[in-house]
Amino acid sequence: MEKTGDNGLQNRQQQSEYRYLWVAFVTIFAKEVRRFMRIWPQTLLPPAISMVLYFVIFGAVIGSRIGTMSGFSYMTYVLPGLVMMSVITNSFSNVASSFFSNKFQRCIEEVLISPVPNWIILAGYVLGGVARGVITGAIVMGLGLFFVELDVHDFLATLLAVVMTATLFALGGFINGIFARKFDDVSIIPTFVLTPMTYLGGVFYSIEILPEFWQKVSMLNPILYQVNTFRYGLLGEAGGIDTGFAFTVMLLAILSLGAYSLHLLKTGRGLRS
Repeated sequence: MEKTGDNGLQNRQQQSEYRYLWVAFVTIFAKEVRRFMRIWPQTLLPPAISMVLYFVIFGAVIGSRIGTMSGFSYMTYVLPGLVMMSVITNSFSNVASSFFSNKFQRCIEEVLISPVPNWIILAGYVLGGVARGVITGAIVMGLGLFFVELDVHDFLATLLAVVMTATLFALGGFINGIFARKFDDVSIIPTFVLTPMTYLGGVFYSIEILPEFWQKVSMLNPILYQVNTFRYGLLGEAGGIDTGFAFTVMLLAILSLGAYSLHLLKTGRGLRS
């Protein structure tokens, strides 16, 4: 009887702990989602307007002169790249700006001294960034369907490419938010690193049209693999990229950045003054 009572007590304690962790995660995640949904004219509307301009300028105007790219109309070809560009920038910027704002206002200290595990804190912020990236990507995709007709080639590959890319760059934004010392630091990486790499990552062109030397240089750009894996999922065109290799590299990068983020939270580097 005593063993049965002890087991029942342990089960209740374990359930209580799981419930506590779940409440902590949902609280952080819901706060992040409410944050960007509350100011949707600043977070969701600008990417939609920008992408419509890209569709009109690069697709309708320039695309009519270019013709086809890898067997697809130019507007159809650039759609996956524009979606991924939106996913990358929004998932990164959401976490970087949110975490740094909390650090700047010293709100993050209350979270860090609470008994909430670091992995719950990280998961809440990162999945908040993933949510914004996926939502903006879905908005851009929905707008793109007004311009092109599309049959998804591989739904699973498409979904994995979006979620893994959003997760990877949300982790990057988290690390950026930790090391940022002022608000200007939050925009340095997106402006001087992500934007050039995205434009040179096969969003508007296939690397197969480049000279051999520049094809090899382009293969060093990690965003090229993410854009082309998503393009493969939608169109069945990988642009010479091994999608299996690309997914493996993305998974390893997510695990590496996740481990590094947990290390930063544990040591307090960049968080404690």
